[in-house]
Amino acid sequence: MCPERRLKIHRLTQTLEAALAVLPAGPIRVAYSGGLDSSALLHALAGLDAARARGLSALHVDHALQPESRAWAEHCQRVAQALGVPMRRITIEVGAGTGFGPEAAARRARYGAIETVLGPGEILALAHHRDDQAETVLLKLMRGSGPEGLGAMRTLRPLGLGHAWRPLLDLPQATLRDYATVHGLAWIQDPSNFDMTIDRNLVRAQILPRLRERWPEADASIVMASAWARAAADFIDGAAEQALASLQGLDPATLRYRGWLDLPEALRDPSLRRWLRGLGLPEPTHFQIAELVRQLAEAGDDRQPCVRWPGAELRRYRDLLYASEPLRSPPLDWTARLDAGDVELPAGLGMLRLIADDGARGGGPSPPLHVRFRRGGETIRLPSSEHRRDLAQLLQESGLPPWERGRLPLVVGADGTLLAVADLWTSEEGRTELARLGRRVYWAGRAGTPG
Repeated sequence: MCPERRLKIHRLTQTLEAALAVLPAGPIRVAYSGGLDSSALLHALAGLDAARARGLSALHVDHALQPESRAWAEHCQRVAQALGVPMRRITIEVGAGTGFGPEAAARRARYGAIETVLGPGEILALAHHRDDQAETVLLKLMRGSGPEGLGAMRTLRPLGLGHAWRPLLDLPQATLRDYATVHGLAWIQDPSNFDMTIDRNLVRAQILPRLRERWPEADASIVMASAWARAAADFIDGAAEQALASLQGLDPATLRYRGWLDLPEALRDPSLRRWLRGLGLPEPTHFQIAELVRQLAEAGDDRQPCVRWPGAELRRYRDLLYASEPLRSPPLDWTARLDAGDVELPAGLGMLRLIADDGARGGGPSPPLHVRFRRGGETIRLPSSEHRRDLAQLLQESGLPPWERGRLPLVVGADGTLLAVADLWTSEEGRTELARLGRRVYWAGRAGTPG
């Protein structure tokens, strides 16, 4: 064995030993595809007592996209068994028509499946190396990514109930190849790696080799630039967290939009994305954020700009920006009996029910009560008031956003008299009728909280 090869093998082992020493506690499960990189990683970890002591195991994901996938899974099972490492195999289905390219769709399906099997605190070891990192940076650059995207893959990040761990990001693939060759490892060659319609394959086979011809240290330089981008992204993320804390309204789904517009451009995007992630809403594209900035800056105070994308929409009212899932309007002609039992409202608006009111006397006859939505022209006489008020004006004075006003369930009597507006207001007539029943109106499980 030549000295250079011994050094590279030692470097792989040494890298893993050092990474294990600072890795959080938890069982290690190697993502084992059977390819060169994961074969080297599994074999090297299997030779380390520190990894074995953590209950080392392997996980093989069968995408069922290739005719040979079953044979590949059997190969991985034999290798893992020979190493004395337990292996679990899961088969996934990569759906068509997901809106993503085949590579992205497979990746999303793979990680989605992995998250379901990764136990609390369990660590998924991935064999991504420096070459992979350089490819990722170039792909992110071509997609117009900012510092977070150009920071590429992190060594350790949350994944499901555990973590994804990439200990080899500082090593070139040549180190893994030499290790596999010296140890006589057999690995699988996936024919899809030669498909030049896949962006990553094109970068790997044609773009990076040309860059290396001109700049031999291209990989190291790209990864170094990525490290700077990662540091910048982490700094920006911390600043964005502070900015969001100062801008978010009492309702977490609101944001003071003028303060957001006044943020430095570098903080607008990450603070908005952090806000939406916290609400469980999908993030917009850069174009949609730019459109939001334009509309907020140009729309007059009497306008209600709205920017939508699949799964979310942002609307402005007065000084606040409201985030929500796409809102559905209830049918104008919809109606239901409330005194007969709980009423499930249309358009995802939850449940309206009558519940016991300890302060009411009860015991009277049950008048028919109906539920419907606004049709225009409704009036209400609030308790202790001699005059009826226009409901539209009352709602405007309340500060309820206009798009929520038509989604409020109204309780009306047999003669059409307005008795209650959801559980926000009860009219003088409604107080009398509900007291006779010993009940009050309760709006449960609504998609948005009015007021």
